[in-house]
Amino acid sequence: TDMTVEATVKAAGADVVRFERLVVGEGIEKVEEDYAAEVAKAMQV
Repeated sequence: TDMTVEATVKAAGADVVRFERLVVGEGIEKVEEDYAAEVAKAMQV
């Protein structure tokens, strides 16, 4: 639908007391392994 956050909050009879801004990928930690370790790990299966 084309309903805004403001309209949704009013329709629900709620109040916004806090909000957080999230950036794509923020807080996601990628574990980096070297290629040789990754191959050795796969070969042990």
